[in-house]
Amino acid sequence: MTIKVRGLRWWIIALLTFGTITNYLARSSLSVAAPTVMQQLHITTLQYGWITGAFLLMYPIGAPLTGYLMDRMGLRAGFVICGAGWSLVCMAHSFASGWVGLFVLRGMLGLVESSFIPGGMRVAAFWFPAQERGIAAGVFNLGASFGAILAPPLIAWSILHYDWHVAFLIVGGLALAWAILWLVLYRNPNRHKALSTGEATFIAAGQESILRAHDEEKPSLREILKERNFWGIALPRFFADPVWGTLGYWMPLYLYQARGFDLKTIAMTAWLPFVTADLGCLMGGSLSAWLKARFGTPIVDGKRMVFTLNRPFTDQLLGLRREAAGGREVSGLPVAA
Repeated sequence: MTIKVRGLRWWIIALLTFGTITNYLARSSLSVAAPTVMQQLHITTLQYGWITGAFLLMYPIGAPLTGYLMDRMGLRAGFVICGAGWSLVCMAHSFASGWVGLFVLRGMLGLVESSFIPGGMRVAAFWFPAQERGIAAGVFNLGASFGAILAPPLIAWSILHYDWHVAFLIVGGLALAWAILWLVLYRNPNRHKALSTGEATFIAAGQESILRAHDEEKPSLREILKERNFWGIALPRFFADPVWGTLGYWMPLYLYQARGFDLKTIAMTAWLPFVTADLGCLMGGSLSAWLKARFGTPIVDGKRMVFTLNRPFTDQLLGLRREAAGGREVSGLPVAA
């Protein structure tokens, strides 16, 4: 007799969150190690820009390719392949001998890591009813910020106690451990033996009809490009991701070169912006769900309201930064919207 796990959908999202942490640990590892790596491999700031650019170039290219893989092979096999892929590529960083090797490896990392967010959103869609999906997505997206929070102390500790080569091996090993856990523990809701009948009914009752119609013909690429919803998701990501990339890839190097921080100080400070990002992840889904429960606001409209409220808070924060600087325009890294 198979044991039924109470609240299994939240255990699944916890497993996915662990994967998000390893994903962002891998992509954030080079930025924290950059001062040491650049010094030892004689890499210039311009060459480092090319290295980070390789990741940013291959990431949007890899998203539809890995999405196709997920569609054809399923979430379980697709995530195992991609998770093992970014694990091995991350570990291969430790054998790089120059900027060209890192350029190639970062491009490969962007290719396989691009699978996580679209694949994770699909997991949330399968395992959660519509009214809980915002919270679920916010929870697993916590792993993105938490991975960026964990990277500075972990990478700094590895470099100080061993060297930068070991740092990439440790991070890659964590990603490989997650891929094995995903292979062992994950199944879709209709195949997971530990899912109780009551929870399965609750999930199915809150699913949109298009998700219940498994035999429905999939839309073509042309039809997707005509969808307003597609552009409503794609355009905000297009403008927001460069800000996130600036924080993730350049902040430790900025603190080292422009502010004179050493590795220990970077480990204690570079994670701070990502703590506030975690708060935003939790607030977005929770507030839209509260608006639905309290006022009957449709989930989509609730999310629009949360997005709209974000801008005044960002403007206020920028004003506080200028005030703290004596009215001068603040130089340095931008505040994430």
